[in-house]
Amino acid sequence: MSDDATTPAAWRLYVIEACLLGTFMISACAFTALLEHPSSLALRAIPSDFARRALIGLAMGATAIALIYSPWGRRSGAHMNPAFTVSFLWLRKISGRHAAGYITGQFAGGFLGLLICRMVWPMLIRHPSVNYVITTPGRHGATAAWAGEFSIAFVLMAVVLLLNQFPRVAKRTGYVAGLLVAIYITFEAPLSGMSMNPARTLGSAIPAGVFTGLWIYFTAPVLGMLAAVELHVLAGKPRHLLCGKLTHCHKIPCIIRCNCTTHAGINGASEDQPWPAQQTTTT
Repeated sequence: MSDDATTPAAWRLYVIEACLLGTFMISACAFTALLEHPSSLALRAIPSDFARRALIGLAMGATAIALIYSPWGRRSGAHMNPAFTVSFLWLRKISGRHAAGYITGQFAGGFLGLLICRMVWPMLIRHPSVNYVITTPGRHGATAAWAGEFSIAFVLMAVVLLLNQFPRVAKRTGYVAGLLVAIYITFEAPLSGMSMNPARTLGSAIPAGVFTGLWIYFTAPVLGMLAAVELHVLAGKPRHLLCGKLTHCHKIPCIIRCNCTTHAGINGASEDQPWPAQQTTTT
């Protein structure tokens, strides 16, 4: 694909990113209301906070997987997160113009997703038990929230970069990412609300009018993912061979400069060995 960010195809990718994160936010609102709103039968049937949080985690992990492997997700790469896009930019896998387009789409999508929820379920979404699914520091404070956000972002990117080194598992990276989302919501959410995504946090903060600890969610996820990238580089992995894509399909054109799809099941790549050490090409 052309690297011209003004082409209609490029603009479609930015809109897709907006739609993907917007859909994720709608799902988050729906499942949180279903399991946490006082009028919900599920709340009465499941008194355990931990059990309800685990169910929300499973629902959101499944939502993430569905979006990643949807036709739209395969088309844009399903970043849905400025921290992911910044990591691709840091790796020189995406141009600055495309990165700006992706990030603009992500922030717009997060906000529009909440606006749709407010129009469809106004009373449910603004109730304190749902409260626009905002992410704010937990009872342990801002330091613990920052550490939590940094850690989960670091682990996610480190795992994605590791899995993408092997053809056999690279196509399933999105499933592992979805599983991690489920685990994070279940166990880390009490620390920070489990955002790992600046656009996701701001999308909730604006309609709720709650900006507590916003700096945490703009710095920790980005720095955590960049730290994972640099760890792989320090471990001896050439930067041009690192790839943070969540899904790979050689049949679909992609603006990410990644040689993974070039070798995925073709050109004699073994599914049990790392990708061939070839210079990056635009696919």
